[in-house]
Amino acid sequence: MNKDDHKEIAHVATAVNIGFTGQFITVECNITKGLPAFTIVGLADKAIGESRERVRAALVNSGFDFPARHITVNLAPADIVKTGSHFDLAIALSILVASGQLLQKHVDHKLFVGELSLGGDLRPLRGALGFAETAVRKGMDTIFIPSENAKQAALLTKVNVVGITTLLSVVLILLGENEISTTQTPNLST
Repeated sequence: MNKDDHKEIAHVATAVNIGFTGQFITVECNITKGLPAFTIVGLADKAIGESRERVRAALVNSGFDFPARHITVNLAPADIVKTGSHFDLAIALSILVASGQLLQKHVDHKLFVGELSLGGDLRPLRGALGFAETAVRKGMDTIFIPSENAKQAALLTKVNVVGITTLLSVVLILLGENEISTTQTPNLST
């Protein structure tokens, strides 16, 4: 893939639950020349600050290149306090897009939530329904969420819910190399 195939600044959609509603968040990533550094800005709490190490390890342990350059990640809008570790997946994907390992079109119109383990596995999270509601409200066509949370998120039938187990599986789905399997709305009558 050549430099013209990807944007300099990547944009990946995610959300944060505030009370009973979700707030749409855009993860922006810019990679520039300079001393290697990895900075996250945008009113991020300690769990998000610690995601630098989880994301770096998950990318490398999943077989991707981690750029030895200056990486800046912005969680926008900057005036909303962001809490939680569920930003990991969107941050990792933004780095893959900004570094040309994925194209921007692969992540457009999709919302991504999930905490990454150091090995690249996705951990369950709280508030799946709020994230799915935010995806619907913002016109996203798909939400990628840890598989343990997929049935809860599927309670909203207006968005495709893809339950995922690893960072690598997400990328393979986005590249069209793995078949996408959406979670159906659970039957609540039984």
